[in-house]
Amino acid sequence: MRATWKGAISFGLVTIPVQLFTATEEHDIPLRQVHEKDASRVRLRRVCEAEDVEIPYQEITKGYEAPDGSMIMLSDEDLADLPLPSKKLIDVLAFVDAGSIDPLMFSKAYYVGTSDKAAAKPYALLREALTESGQIAVTKIAIRSRESLAVLRVHEDTLVLQTCLWPDEVRPAAGITPEGDVTIRPQELQMAKSLMEMLSQDFDISALHDDYQEALQQVIEARLQGIEPPHEEAAAPAGGKVIDLMAALENSVRAARESRGETGPGAETAQVHELPVRTAAGKTPAKRATKTASKTTAKAAAKSETPARKTTGSAAAKTAAAPKDTGGKKTTAKKATAKKTASKKSAKTTTTRKTTQKRASA
Repeated sequence: MRATWKGAISFGLVTIPVQLFTATEEHDIPLRQVHEKDASRVRLRRVCEAEDVEIPYQEITKGYEAPDGSMIMLSDEDLADLPLPSKKLIDVLAFVDAGSIDPLMFSKAYYVGTSDKAAAKPYALLREALTESGQIAVTKIAIRSRESLAVLRVHEDTLVLQTCLWPDEVRPAAGITPEGDVTIRPQELQMAKSLMEMLSQDFDISALHDDYQEALQQVIEARLQGIEPPHEEAAAPAGGKVIDLMAALENSVRAARESRGETGPGAETAQVHELPVRTAAGKTPAKRATKTASKTTAKAAAKSETPARKTTGSAAAKTAAAPKDTGGKKTTAKKATAKKTASKKSAKTTTTRKTTQKRASA
């Protein structure tokens, strides 16, 4: 690995000869600018406005345009001889807590290595002191003719110099955050924390990869083979519905548990309630629907109970009437028997009378 800067770290009377190595690199598939008509390369050329001719890179230098429009020429020697104390020195200004500097200020990272064997001990001493204290060193450094604010911190067993933006280079965030008071219920906050814990378990950032680069590579391979590249399906429109935040959090926690193969209390399916936007009158249709459904359910229950009561009443009436019917049947049977007896008696009486008359005639 090639060193990009050589100098020394200085804190107090301790000097550590070091060199910097670029710590990061962005992987990217190089895409060229081409003419759509014939796929020819489109190149940028440096053209002198006064002569209208292309200028070789060796003849190009830097200049500053004054407010009156005149140009002040600055040679490479002028820039190299700037009176900067941090030109070849990483000057430690202070040691602060690692969380006291907003990561928004961080820029490019460099690994810090030693320039000779004599620097090994002070290098290790500074590394251990930063590790034990949990602090970082605030420094200044000049790289490529530009002075930058920087911090020294420990990454694994290596010192890292991270250049930073100057405080006045960070834009304020005023006017970006949502306006108005927002009420967060304790249940919502607790559910959000539970979701954070579930998503953080067994997380390994080294397992992440660039999906965009893979998708772009698939498109390139498809074009090379002369086939239609894959396309992403269009997402369904949201429909302007408001999602119940609590239900969405519950579903998220459950989905995270299921993805980890966990079951048990709290893993039950939670219904996501989609709440329509309020009407002009300020009433929510969902509430009306709920009330209507409740009334309908109550009426249905009442109807289902009424026939049962009627049936029960009829059965009771029949049961109560049953003894009366039995008595009536007995009474009718007795009357019929009495009639038959009376008829028999009448028949006997008539027979007796006829016998008596015959005897008298004889």
